[in-house]
Amino acid sequence: MSDPITEELFRNAISAIGDEMVLTIYRTAYSGVLKNIMDYSAAICDAEGRLVAQGLSLPGHLCSIPVALQAVLAAFPGDVHPGDIFINNDPYDGGMHLPDIFIFKPLFAATGDQCGRVIAYAATICHHTDVGGRVPGSNASDSLEIYAEGLRIPPLKLYDKGVANATLFRIIERNVRLPGRVFGDLRSQLAACEIAARGMTDLVARYGADGVTSLMVAMMDYSERLTRQCLLELPDGEATFTDWIDDDQIDVGVPIPLVCTIRKHGDTMEVDWTGSAPQVKGAINNTLSYTAAMSFTAVKSVLSVNMPNNDGVFRPIKIIAPAGTITHGKLPAACAARGLTGFRGVDCAFGALAQLYPDKVFAASDGGNTGLTIGGYDKALNPFIYVDFISGAWGGRPWADGLDGNTCMFANMASFSVEVIEAENPLEVLDYEFVPDTGGAGRFRGGMSQRKTWRMLADEGILQVRADRQTHRPYGLQGGGPGAFGRNVMNPGLPNETKLHAKLTMTLTRGEIFRHDLPGAGGWGPALDRDLDLVARDLRDELVSIEAAARDYGVVAAGDPPVIDVGATDVLRARLRSERPPLPSVAWEPAA
Repeated sequence: MSDPITEELFRNAISAIGDEMVLTIYRTAYSGVLKNIMDYSAAICDAEGRLVAQGLSLPGHLCSIPVALQAVLAAFPGDVHPGDIFINNDPYDGGMHLPDIFIFKPLFAATGDQCGRVIAYAATICHHTDVGGRVPGSNASDSLEIYAEGLRIPPLKLYDKGVANATLFRIIERNVRLPGRVFGDLRSQLAACEIAARGMTDLVARYGADGVTSLMVAMMDYSERLTRQCLLELPDGEATFTDWIDDDQIDVGVPIPLVCTIRKHGDTMEVDWTGSAPQVKGAINNTLSYTAAMSFTAVKSVLSVNMPNNDGVFRPIKIIAPAGTITHGKLPAACAARGLTGFRGVDCAFGALAQLYPDKVFAASDGGNTGLTIGGYDKALNPFIYVDFISGAWGGRPWADGLDGNTCMFANMASFSVEVIEAENPLEVLDYEFVPDTGGAGRFRGGMSQRKTWRMLADEGILQVRADRQTHRPYGLQGGGPGAFGRNVMNPGLPNETKLHAKLTMTLTRGEIFRHDLPGAGGWGPALDRDLDLVARDLRDELVSIEAAARDYGVVAAGDPPVIDVGATDVLRARLRSERPPLPSVAWEPAA
């Protein structure tokens, strides 16, 4: 058995390899969705395919990597050799959705009497700009089956003993719109795996093959002990929460229920999605691994220790998601836009956890990210594809306001630089700003909505948007108000202004303008209890208007910059408290 100091040094060393893999992709990727938004993850798994260390990247990939690797190992039993590189993106054979391509590299003991033994696997997953299908970006929410969404790659060898699979490379090249960008990003993944191989070689040289193996097991056991201890600290109980996805773009106006039941007993917890809608026609169906990821993310957020993300965290937490539902789709369910259900699932799980642990859970986020793609061809028939994921409002927290302009917990992505968008695509970004008065009112208000507006500069292209919370507002907690609805608008401020559906696939022509407003996040606690200094700050920053301060917070202010009248505020707040019934512990409302 190793000593605690050695285990701690090893934990930091192998975690650093994961982080270095993440940085390698960031520095070498070709596409904006990777180098700007950072929609990717990297990890180290052990020889059995269990997650050991994940680089600092996306919670949404928390348990997809070991599921995809297990599918690879099942497809190639006893057929893993130095120089092999595996690839997979099939949602029905280990993957999540087709744009997310997994690359796995087996890592071997390079010296000694165990030379040639598989010690671990380097793993990367990247969202690729395009993998074919009916819509540029391969991410439409209105595809009706998986076969319309793009190229399905089952577990295969991209390299076999160091020799490239030329047939597979040619198939990929002929089925994607931007093969240069796709291959550039694949090489970025390969580079990250090579970084992991060098790091693992150093670890084996230091600890030996058996030592590395036993230390990885100890690392997973450590996370399991911490997770169980954190669960023991929480009171036992059971709670159920239902939230609603607006619709699936196919059955327009038909809300889709997400139902989450949390059962906590001793050092274990169940997250049960029984009661959620059957799988839907549109492409927002989850794979089981993605539902597990959203469940683990929610649970991990209420634990008192931020233990390393690995297989040990998963062991005490049971995920139940019946097959054939939106939380566990079956072939041929479309799933390209399953990100929407994952983000909304985190908020749904928070709704259940808030009933058990009200002092640990914050209100609903903006309900996303929103996925947007604009793709087409220039006059020379050269393709362009712009992929963006927009997120930026946390719900009010039991101890502080929700965050403005910070991606929701499940996404953990960056904001796409406006200058890069305009330099690389035939688009003009007209504004990218906060929308005042959109955060849910509360003692701690929700994060403000963000607005982004694009003008089309090419002759024609396809706009695809995957958004939500436009008929069901993000809920507030413990007496806090819901956040504002999201909005999609074509040609805002012009005579032909048109409000659009939350999810859409349509043609854009030169000069047309599209605007997207994210929803605002929910508030936490009664708004009339909000500290006047916090209201003053929001008035000064123009995040809250004078009118909204009076309406939502009972605060009387005037002037430029606004100054609060404390005496008049006390009178107004006393009157509003006598007139207004308190909001329920969970406050949300559908559109009229």
